[in-house]
Amino acid sequence: MNPLFTSRIQVVAILAGLAFLIILLRLIVKGKLRTEYSFVWILMSLVFLVFSIWRSSLDTLALFFGVYYAPSLIFMFFFFMVFIFLIHLSVINSRQHEQIKKLAQEVALLKEKTGTKD
Repeated sequence: MNPLFTSRIQVVAILAGLAFLIILLRLIVKGKLRTEYSFVWILMSLVFLVFSIWRSSLDTLALFFGVYYAPSLIFMFFFFMVFIFLIHLSVINSRQHEQIKKLAQEVALLKEKTGTKD
C-alpha cells in the first residue's frame, strides 16, 4: 500500500479520535452527558486514538489473539464495549423503574392520607 495513503489515513483517524474526545468532554462540561455514562465512550475514543497513533500495536494484539485480519479486532472490541454499555443502561433502567414505582405508591398513599384527588 502507498505510504502516503496510509499516513493520510492515520492523520484522519487521529483527528477523528481527537474530535470525538473533544465533543465528549464538551458534552460532559455542559452537563448534557453524565460522567457515569461517559466512561465507556471516553475509553473507546482513547483506544481508537492509541490504535491510530501506534498502528503496529493492533497487529501485535491481533497476532496475540490469533485474529487473521487485524482491523476486525477493533470492531470486536467496540462491539464488546457497546454490549457492556447496553447492559449498564439496562441495569440503570431497571433501577429507575423500581424507584418510579415506589414513588408512585408513596404519592398514592399520601393522597389517600390527605384525602385529595388529582
